[in-house]
Amino acid sequence: MSSTQNETSQANSAAILKLIIFSLIGIVFFFVPFSIGGKSTILLDHMVGFGRDVFPHQVEIYALLMILAGGIYPFISGGWQANTTQKVLSILKLLGVVTALMSFFSIGPSLLFEKDMLPFLFSKLVVPISLIVPLGAIFLAFLLGYGLLEFFGVLLQPIMKPLFKTPGKSAIDAVASFVGSYSIGLLITNRVYNSGHYSAKEAAIIATGFSTVSATFMVIVAKTLNLMDIWNQFFWSTLLLTFLVTAITVRLPPLANLDDNKLMTDEKQTEASRITQAVSEGLEVAKSAEPLLASMFRNFKEGMLMVMGILPSIMSVGLIGLLLAKFTPVFELLGMLFYPFAWLIQTPDPELVSKAAATGLAEMFLPSLLVTNSDFVTRFVVAQISISSILFFSASIPCILSTQIPITVKHILIIWYQRTLLTLLMSTPLAYLIHYFISK
Repeated sequence: MSSTQNETSQANSAAILKLIIFSLIGIVFFFVPFSIGGKSTILLDHMVGFGRDVFPHQVEIYALLMILAGGIYPFISGGWQANTTQKVLSILKLLGVVTALMSFFSIGPSLLFEKDMLPFLFSKLVVPISLIVPLGAIFLAFLLGYGLLEFFGVLLQPIMKPLFKTPGKSAIDAVASFVGSYSIGLLITNRVYNSGHYSAKEAAIIATGFSTVSATFMVIVAKTLNLMDIWNQFFWSTLLLTFLVTAITVRLPPLANLDDNKLMTDEKQTEASRITQAVSEGLEVAKSAEPLLASMFRNFKEGMLMVMGILPSIMSVGLIGLLLAKFTPVFELLGMLFYPFAWLIQTPDPELVSKAAATGLAEMFLPSLLVTNSDFVTRFVVAQISISSILFFSASIPCILSTQIPITVKHILIIWYQRTLLTLLMSTPLAYLIHYFISK
């Protein structure tokens, strides 16, 4: 065997090991529960719990610093000037800095310090998110960087066009959004759309149907609603339900009526078998992947930037949403759009579920905050709605509007209602079914 052949063989062997070993590490870290200290949950959750238990005050200071940094970053980077949406969000982030300082130093009106207001936002959401996003981003390197994403993307290609009216390559967007983040998915979608490989209709479907919050945020929702004991059932059922809802909404206006013309044609079917092609593309990525430590550091940096962007918004938009929910009829009125359906399918508390579903338009965490003390079915349904709805004004909607994808706010609001209603209708019987099996 020549030296060149030997080097090629070694490179192939190294790529195979990377694809298998690193992918397994990512899968184990995110999806396999371990019992440590009498608590059974995934390793990411154990790490966050350890950090909070050992360094409780230091973690709160770190979270506050992240909010301060996130509040001033748009003005330092100049991002606040991009458009009207970014200007509004930047002002809200500054408001988030103010409310975070109020919470940390216990300064302000007493009504803001009721246990379901600032204390809940800061201690139960902001602090764990400040840890879980960067930690999760580090270990996402194992899932995203060494071929697993492309492997499953190829395997999923045959179902994308029939189910979702999108080309096979959009499978990568879908998986990237669900295990990475909506920002990653939207970045991919916008790039592919601008290159002419997606039509306006396809790009809009992907942006509003696949770009949901990541697995790390799902952990926060599950923890908040005490669903970590059934993490795998919750995660996989939410994934399937989210994509099932997407398969329906693509056949309804406004998505069904958008322009479907594009500059480039769809990919052609290769002669190789599907599995062979999937393995081949996965190995190609593994071969060209950057070193693990470099990938982990890059992901960590992106995770920190994401935390800086998210935490101030939660403290401002989240508080505004909680105040509106508690002291005004805004969400009760909006919830009336869902109440007849919630009552019809016999959710345990249709009025509360309807109101919680409506609050998701402001911020995806708000629905969970309203049902923390409710029964299992209500908590499960609301958790699924908060994730499957995808669209909310504190983050995902501005991100979509900042792309070149030609979709309007009116379209987004209609799609949000369709997704929320469909999720409510399908998640309720599923919640009763899961409750039946876990209670036996």
